[in-house]
Parts: sequence; C-alpha cells; structure tokens
Amino acid sequence: MSLLIIGSVAFDAIETPFGQTGKIVGGSASYISLASALFYPKVGLTAVVGEDFDFDFLERLKKQGVDTSGVQVKKGEKSFFWSGKYHLDMNSRDTLVTELNVLGDFDPIIPEGWDSPDYVMLGNLSPQVQITTLNRLKKRPKLVVMDTMNFWMEIALPELKEVLSMVDLLTINDEEARQLSGELSLVKAARVIRNLGPKYLIIKKGEHGALLFGPDDQVYFCPALPLEDVFDPTGAGDTFAGGFLGYMASTGATEFADMRKALMYGSCTASFCIEKFGTQRLEEISRADIEARMEKFHNLIAL
Repeated sequence: MSLLIIGSVAFDAIETPFGQTGKIVGGSASYISLASALFYPKVGLTAVVGEDFDFDFLERLKKQGVDTSGVQVKKGEKSFFWSGKYHLDMNSRDTLVTELNVLGDFDPIIPEGWDSPDYVMLGNLSPQVQITTLNRLKKRPKLVVMDTMNFWMEIALPELKEVLSMVDLLTINDEEARQLSGELSLVKAARVIRNLGPKYLIIKKGEHGALLFGPDDQVYFCPALPLEDVFDPTGAGDTFAGGFLGYMASTGATEFADMRKALMYGSCTASFCIEKFGTQRLEEISRADIEARMEKFHNLIAL
C-alpha cells in the first residue's frame, strides 16, 4: 500500500509571543509528510518549489522515508511564502504577507508508480488543483482525505463543492465548518457538510481537541493534550492530519472505529509540533516518542 500527499512545500516567517523566525521551511505538505512518515514507510510527495528553496530539507525528508520525486523545482522562480503573527492566546493570528509565487500556477504531476495510491491526502490547495490530482489517479484510493480553508469557500465555492463530492473525509476547523455549512451548531454543520459528499468529517478545535463525525450520526471526541509551553501552532493542523492518515495507512483501515484511534494519534503527533518553531520538533521525534506520549492521552480520557 502507499500514501500520496499533495500540498505546499514553502517558506514561512513566524512571530509568536515566544519569539520570531526568519524564513523557515513550512507548507502543509511539509508537516503532513513528516508526520505520516513516522507511522508509514511508503509516503510520496507531490509539490512545487522555487529555485530559492532549502533543498537540505528535501534531503531530510528522504532520510525520513518520503519519496520526493514528485516535487517540481521551477528554475528562476520563488517558493510560496507566508508570514504571520500570532496573538497572545495563540489561537488567532494575523497574516502579514502571502506570496503565491510558484504555487500560483501549480500543475500537480504525479510520478510514475504513485498514480495508484491506496491513501491520498489533499493538502490545503485550490480546489481545482485537488480535482486535477484526483482525476489523474488510475484507480480510486481506499481513502481520500482533504483539507481546505475559508479562503476557498469565499472565492471558489462551486469548485470546492465539486471536490467535496469526490473525497471520503474532510478536515477543517470549527470556524470553517460554520462558514461552509451556514450552521452555528457543529452537529448540524457536520450533517450539512457530510451531505455535500464526505462520508466522514473531522472538525478541529485547536487546544479544545477535535470531533469526528461519521454515518448514522456517529460522533467521537478526542481531547488535545494540555501542554505547558506552546511555541508555534503553525502546521499543527497539518501534522494532525498527517499523523491521522499515517496511522490509518499503517493499519490498512478505512472505517469509523479505526478513525477513533487514528484521531488520538493525530492529536498526539500535533502536540509535538507546537513545542518548537516550524518543522524542527517533528524532525527530532520517533514513533517511540509518540507511543510514550500516547500513555498520557489514555490517562487523560480514562475513567
């Protein structure tokens, strides 16, 4: 089996109450790939970067077991760049700079050997890129997971609804769920969104955990692990998705019952991500570290 990831590999510049960075590696697919590779050995990445990118990072991905043959390098062009500043509560932020650069006309080219994956993660890209990716696959994957954001709801809603009809699971935050559905109640919002196509829905609530919705009004709640220090929440949602899908791929599962445990693994993996800036913490940890921390999760929810 194989797990294919499509998303952004980029530069970020981050400011939080704990400090700030210059340009560092970011992008949804960077976090998803690192998290997935902690659980599953056959991970492929499709993305695009400019000639200015940190190619040492791609080498580090390879050492983690990620196949980067699907990463396009556009000569003479710049990589996607995002800069943001987090407020004191670390839940809200201001975007300071967004430069699409090579991501503005990204055409996802899936390498030979990766066009029939069993699991697919569509990172937060334009709905049209997500649709193009799925149309280029030779067979229907066992499980297709996608992420999106309010920006695409505002400027590309018809295309977003089209790709929603093609996927199995959508992962978004609570604000985005309310915007997409037009409902204040997350239970009602989940029902509306699932009627658009996804059989399953994950609604992320940051430090307050995540909700998993499935057929027949199935609902499961997974808490977030309380941490003393939160340095940088950037990429936590993508890390969550990578841990979730990496665990699912490692078991070969696709059902709600398996997703409950995968949700815990996703939350556990994300708890490491926020301990340092950027991808640094994810590059330091192992599966053994995650299993050790999972004990804290079990104690958190045990009666």
